[in-house]
Amino acid sequence: MSETKTSAPDSTPAAGDEDLGAAGSQLSTAPAEDAPNLPSLGVIGWARWFWRQLTSMRVALLLLLLLSLGAIPGSLIPQTGIDETKVAEFRKAHETLAPIYDKLGLFNVYSSAWFSAIYILLFVSLIGCIVPRTWQFVGQLRGRPPGAPKRLTRLPAYTTWRTEAEPEQVREAALALLKKRRFRAHLTGDAVAAEKGYLREVGNLAFHIALIVMLIAFAWGQLFKSEGNKLVVEGDGFSNTLTQYDDFKSGSLFTQDDLDPFSFNLKNFTGTYEASGPNKGTPRIYKADISYSVGADGKDKKTTIKVNEPLEIGDSKVYLVSHGYAPVITIRDGKGNIVYRDAVPLLPLDGNVTSTGAIKVMDGYRNAKGEREQLGFQAFFLPTYVKGNELASQFPALLNPVINLEAYHGDLGVDAGIPQSVYQLNKKNLKGFKDAKGAQVRENLKPGESMKLPNGAGTVTFEKEIKEWAGFQVARQPGSGWALAGSLAAIFGLAASLFIQRRRVWVRAATGSDGVTVVEMAGLGRSESAKVPEELGDLAGILYAQAPGAPDAEDDPAESEASPDPQVVPAEGAEK
Repeated sequence: MSETKTSAPDSTPAAGDEDLGAAGSQLSTAPAEDAPNLPSLGVIGWARWFWRQLTSMRVALLLLLLLSLGAIPGSLIPQTGIDETKVAEFRKAHETLAPIYDKLGLFNVYSSAWFSAIYILLFVSLIGCIVPRTWQFVGQLRGRPPGAPKRLTRLPAYTTWRTEAEPEQVREAALALLKKRRFRAHLTGDAVAAEKGYLREVGNLAFHIALIVMLIAFAWGQLFKSEGNKLVVEGDGFSNTLTQYDDFKSGSLFTQDDLDPFSFNLKNFTGTYEASGPNKGTPRIYKADISYSVGADGKDKKTTIKVNEPLEIGDSKVYLVSHGYAPVITIRDGKGNIVYRDAVPLLPLDGNVTSTGAIKVMDGYRNAKGEREQLGFQAFFLPTYVKGNELASQFPALLNPVINLEAYHGDLGVDAGIPQSVYQLNKKNLKGFKDAKGAQVRENLKPGESMKLPNGAGTVTFEKEIKEWAGFQVARQPGSGWALAGSLAAIFGLAASLFIQRRRVWVRAATGSDGVTVVEMAGLGRSESAKVPEELGDLAGILYAQAPGAPDAEDDPAESEASPDPQVVPAEGAEK
């Protein structure tokens, strides 16, 4: 009766078993780590030892962990390159910690010496690991699977049976079967050697290469990035130059020549909101209709920018990030001359676009005595005013707009050379207009209404026209495409290295002492897995059908034909 032997799935060949020879080698391109002979190490020996440690997997993982830990303070502590105002506020609030953070470079983590050192060491470690492994893997691809070891019974998955088919027929059938199953197979002596699962190592190398690509893309993006914000009122425009931005930050190697040449005009902004229900006031549509041109002689084109649907021009992306109102205000002096007329953008304070800002008349105004003077108005705007609640708007749309103005005169401080926000009023050298009762002049105005200033100082009119403004962010992030490609490649590479097993199969067919062909099949995987014995059993079943077992001399042929399936028992020497 024919007999098949297979080992337990968790059994592995002894590490020092010389019978396996080349059969158990090169299942991985991981470099072998030999303990250095410390007493004989010289300068070159120590350098070689240090290089081996740097390019080892455990050091790479340690550096990756340190890089992740180093990024934590960059996320929690205000960074100079992102928001200098918050950094200044942190310094004032933490006078003891601020000098320590300065010495540690925690206000500029990603440009600090220690973070750069970790970054560069990780970069070198990955390259030093990938290059030799890639060479070794290329050599394996150009070569052939190693020949079968002398004793296949020592392998973790093993099966055998006797057949009346000729050895050559069995080997040819095994070669065709293994190639059909996408094994790299060839005849070597009295056996067929086959190997499969090279994509595991491809995935491993792809994962490491993808990490390098991501590191390069991240560094490139940080060095050459730029990001600026601009508030544009309906009817106004923007040109992509540094002087046009409200605020701008960039990488250390960025230059003004890197800006993409384009300009655009905001034609119209449209915003709609949920009118009822639990989501009342939630924006439904935010879109900005613009016309833009690229280059000095570019033709005007029309497009619409929506939230998460930016306009892409060259390497720059123009995002719609905010919205508000800009009521049109007209200011006249005591003689009725217009000294100011413009749309005043006001900054939202809440989701219902309750807004605040300042109106400044810096030139052209003379008071009732004919003296030059400056005017300032603190503005508070409610798109939907409800009587009895003057502190907040009840809805973000213009259902019942009201503007509250508080009037001042004197010196705005703009001629002192000290920069100040256009949205805030510096009241240090200003005097408030007083009414007949000595109270500060402050009044609510609806569209079309005017406020008279005391003592013939003039009038302020809230025009019926209320414009809207849109806040745009122009971002230039070179290397983002490479970073995305690297992250996707890393995911697929890691999946391949985890779920694909590299394995080898040998089929030996030789004539036994009694003249009957003895077929032996064995499998070896890089790691312990039930997949190798299962796959070997599947292959053995197919090959057994083509080369059925031969009956033993003492067995009844009828009994053999009635029970053609092989009997499974543990392999010789296998652990249970």
